[in-house]
Amino acid sequence: MKLNDILSGQFNAAEWEAKGYQLPKFDREAVIRKTHDEPTWVHFGGGNIFRAFPAAILNDALNTGKYDRGVIVAETFDFEVIDKAYAPYGNLSLLVSLQSTGTIEKKVIASVTEALKADYQFDDWKRLVEIFRNPSLQMISFTITEKGYLVAPADLERGLTPVLAMGKVAALMLERYKAGALPLTVQSMDNCSHNGDRVKAGIFAYAERWLSDGLVDEGFLAYLKDESKVTFPWSMIDKITPRPHQLVQKMLADDGFEDNNYIETERHTFTAPFVNAEEVQYLVIEDNYTNGRPPLDLGGALYTTRETVDRVETMKVTTCLNPLHTAMSIYGCLLGYTLISAEMADADLRSFIQKIGYIEAMPVVTDPGVLNPYEFIGAVINRRLPNPFMPDAPQRIAMDTSQKLPIRFGETIKKYIARGLDMSNLVLIPLTLAGYARYLKGIRDDGTPFEPSPDPMLAELQAIVAPLEVGKPDQDFSCLRKLYSRADVFGTDLYEAGLGEQIEGMVRELYAAPGAVRATLHKYVEAR
Repeated sequence: MKLNDILSGQFNAAEWEAKGYQLPKFDREAVIRKTHDEPTWVHFGGGNIFRAFPAAILNDALNTGKYDRGVIVAETFDFEVIDKAYAPYGNLSLLVSLQSTGTIEKKVIASVTEALKADYQFDDWKRLVEIFRNPSLQMISFTITEKGYLVAPADLERGLTPVLAMGKVAALMLERYKAGALPLTVQSMDNCSHNGDRVKAGIFAYAERWLSDGLVDEGFLAYLKDESKVTFPWSMIDKITPRPHQLVQKMLADDGFEDNNYIETERHTFTAPFVNAEEVQYLVIEDNYTNGRPPLDLGGALYTTRETVDRVETMKVTTCLNPLHTAMSIYGCLLGYTLISAEMADADLRSFIQKIGYIEAMPVVTDPGVLNPYEFIGAVINRRLPNPFMPDAPQRIAMDTSQKLPIRFGETIKKYIARGLDMSNLVLIPLTLAGYARYLKGIRDDGTPFEPSPDPMLAELQAIVAPLEVGKPDQDFSCLRKLYSRADVFGTDLYEAGLGEQIEGMVRELYAAPGAVRATLHKYVEAR
């Protein structure tokens, strides 16, 4: 069983389907021809998240028979991905959905019709220029990570041949402007706040520099600023797509699926002919398009207003997912866990995050309307975090915790204050923040040392708790005021918020003796 067998037509469809492989239901050759002549969508970033999510939901849309165009992928960073993960398989891939039950679902993704290297040194660049000058193009989108939107001064100085992603996109937008100022929507699908503004700022930086250097006329910048021509909508995307999993590789091999090789490029991109990803996914998009759009809603995307996208993101980041991750990471490290999925089998930890979400954070959530907050948390607790295929570790999630606490907990505390809510309802969120003072010490509950995860403020904050010792409940804890009054770390001065003394008392309990972390966690979770 090989992907190229599907391309050649030399395969037994009944055998594939009997082994649980979902095959494309559309005429792929017709879609390829139609997309080549009248392209509607170019996606920048050919990594695993693209193949597992945007390309997959387009595949679902094509399977309905209600759409006839595929997606053209353009890689801006690691060209080996095109050579090793796309070209050898005719742009087909296998999506393996990792179920929380320990089973997998398998679907052949055939929606990618071309895979191009977005760089001037390749003939593919001429094809990209041709596509951008075609009136049929409706949308370009991105999954290039937050770093992909960076603009470097040296790249701005390269004129009309930049090497960074935003510069190349600006150069292609210039081609579309020259072709008649044709309309286009520039859609980020990266997991960062207000992502449309990130791509907009990047493209504008190049356009403004080129104008000042006399390389373009004022009309180009006016074109980019004309919202009847070009828009930069926001989106919220949420799906975990880990590296190719060895267990999945074996399960596919046992099926007789031969395209299960593991690929690592020279730039250390980890990929494979198959992509494994969690079953749960969300893509909420601001519906602000100037030239029509591919109907991704046929595959499950949600189109809505900018304000609703913002509410969904706020719900996720401050209540329904990210705070639960951080709480688990702090206490997971203290209790010696190395897998989030293993933590979910711990009754104290499971109840801990469940009560943080449902009892303490939920009172300040604004229901975005398109996603139910209670159902979102339910999926997190019952399907996402316990997934045995997800190799996520509390140590990874604990990276940069000082940068995350102001948003993940500080915003909830500030909303309690602003709305005049009863602060006594906050027990487990303070316990999370108390755990941070014990985490900074780098001593597990069993008394053994551990190395806290990288964090730009780690050394500074560790110095504050340096006088504290585990096993001395009656020691002087006055140093904690220097920590919990830090609005830059917690989003607010926790003493002014009325929580400082409560948190200090919890820290005292957590430092009391070996085993105190477990005892304190159990005590407060049980009482809650």
